[in-house]
Amino acid sequence: MAEDLYSVLGVQKTASADQITKAYRKLAKKLHPDLNPGDTAAEEKFKQVSHAYSILKDPEQRGKYDRGEIDASGQERPQQRYYREYAGGPEGARYHSTAGFEDIGAFSDLFGDMFGAGGGPRGGRGGARFSMRGQDAQYHLDIGFLDAVNGTKQRITLPDGGTLDVTIPPGVTEGQVLRLKGKGMPGLGEGGPGDALVEIGVMPHPVFTREGNDIMVELPIRFDEAVLGGKVEVPTIGGRVAVTVPPGSNTGQTLRLKGRGVKTRGGTGDQLVKLSVMMPETIDDDLKRFAEEWKKTHSYDPRRKLKEQA
Repeated sequence: MAEDLYSVLGVQKTASADQITKAYRKLAKKLHPDLNPGDTAAEEKFKQVSHAYSILKDPEQRGKYDRGEIDASGQERPQQRYYREYAGGPEGARYHSTAGFEDIGAFSDLFGDMFGAGGGPRGGRGGARFSMRGQDAQYHLDIGFLDAVNGTKQRITLPDGGTLDVTIPPGVTEGQVLRLKGKGMPGLGEGGPGDALVEIGVMPHPVFTREGNDIMVELPIRFDEAVLGGKVEVPTIGGRVAVTVPPGSNTGQTLRLKGRGVKTRGGTGDQLVKLSVMMPETIDDDLKRFAEEWKKTHSYDPRRKLKEQA
């Protein structure tokens, strides 16, 4: 991704975290694939917007991007650092920093204590070989909301061009760390490799929110559906389903869909559907006449309890 991340979201570089989140949510609602089926251009733009937000929402990543330490794709820019190689090498030897790995200077310090100038182990007998387990490698992976609740597989491209396949279990949460055994840095001697620690970031969804294992969604309904009731479609994390709106429903009333939430080892949540009664965008003459006639014989005070309690 070569385009400036701030331009992708349509915000200034000085935008606050709240402004960045607001811009992302506005674009996500407009471009989300669920709302634009078959529109490949919208899908590609949604991916770009999601990627830009994944970097700019994180203060540390945003700082690195602003300072030019990482590029728009999130990859670390090549930087050279220097260290003294205590294991008998020349001073001023160079190495390239590798994103996600610990500074190898810690290793050279350790070698300085345990190895002599000739490279043999100090105090050892018979040329015993030194072994050490490899260090753990740390990564951050942002995934979509539905991928987090339903589970998926993702591939991370490493700074050296290699790849790491990650299986995301259903129900993973923001900040959760997945451990991939033996996928870290190689060990020394007979020491085994370290592990890969993958911290998960979950992108917000334009329709769904999550509370524990429950999924929350707001469902707009017409005023006649609120009065008369009826069957309406509602999106769930498993697809659209029909729900029954009871007659006389009000804004704020919540319907519970059992077992339609997040499935984890600890159990399965529900989906909570919060109703929101929406008037038509244009109030025509027929509706006005109906309301005027109805008011003459059916007037009521919806604020009566509020007045009594005030």
